[in-house]
Amino acid sequence: MDQKKRKKMEAKGWKITSAAEFLELTPDEESLIELRLALSSAVKKHRLEAKLTQEEAARILHSSQSRIAKIEAGDTTVSLDLLIRSLFGLGVTSSDLPKLLEQNLKPASVLIEN
Repeated sequence: MDQKKRKKMEAKGWKITSAAEFLELTPDEESLIELRLALSSAVKKHRLEAKLTQEEAARILHSSQSRIAKIEAGDTTVSLDLLIRSLFGLGVTSSDLPKLLEQNLKPASVLIEN
């Protein structure tokens, strides 16, 4: 959120905080959620870069379109193992993972009314 909009919202009584603070997450819980979201974002990014539909990616990954949608949405029913295997199936190598995570890790923020 840009500073101008942030100041305007704060002046109206809104508070900008992290999702972790709002949800009272432990640092470990926050890290796990951020990791899951980073991997999910990376799957979608690599699928789109390969110009694949979810259905085409599903065929490559021996899965279903609905499962690919869940993977890309960061659904909690999707294991970290499946997220990583999906990346490997889309051509990401284990040596690519650190850079990929660095590019996709973003702490979430929320807007709450005071």
